[in-house]
Amino acid sequence: MHRRRKGQQLLIEAIGAVLPAALAVGLSPFPVVGVVLLLAGRHGRRNGPLFAAGWVAGLSVVAVLVAVVFRGADDPESTSSAVADWLRVVAGAALIVLGVRKWSLRPRAGDEVDEPGWMASLGEATAGRSLTLGVLLSGANPKNFVLTASAVTEIVETDVHGADFAVAVAVYVILGSCTVVGAVVAHLVGGQAARSFLDDVRRFMVANSTVIMVVVLVLLGASILGDGLTGLGR
Repeated sequence: MHRRRKGQQLLIEAIGAVLPAALAVGLSPFPVVGVVLLLAGRHGRRNGPLFAAGWVAGLSVVAVLVAVVFRGADDPESTSSAVADWLRVVAGAALIVLGVRKWSLRPRAGDEVDEPGWMASLGEATAGRSLTLGVLLSGANPKNFVLTASAVTEIVETDVHGADFAVAVAVYVILGSCTVVGAVVAHLVGGQAARSFLDDVRRFMVANSTVIMVVVLVLLGASILGDGLTGLGR
């Protein structure tokens, strides 16, 4: 009974550790904008779910790879743990720098902001492109890669194993995918009201994408950097 209770406590600790990174991934503006544009296209009922499937697959693959590479990080004295802490320091600092840079390059009042070319073409995207774009925006996106690597390393360091480890990773992937998958579900079952709401969300995220991204990058970067420095100081 004691062992079971301890396992539950470790699982709760692992889930709590990944919440900030998972929400940061889920609240990224561009995938939400992308999936809404796909859903509004000619083949939205096909392309939206494919994009969401690619997104979930991308996050899952990166999570598994990180778990394999840093599987020994649960031992604070191990080389894997030290490498993970140094990578967190570097990654956290990089996210902060990226956030500051994005803010310095933000459009000024009166500037004309053009919609990126990849967004403009999503209405006519093929099935293969929709799936590939989902994978690339989740797994191959540098920001998401850093956040996923940090989150899974946190799970490894809580010393959860087996089914509990899989549950913690699944929670991360689900939360990191909630906005994309939620948009698809809402579009497919919510009717015109849901479509209008999603279009309003798209407009809001396009208009405020810089602020959203800067806040996410700086706050998460500071958190990851702090975790890395704490680990190195143990």
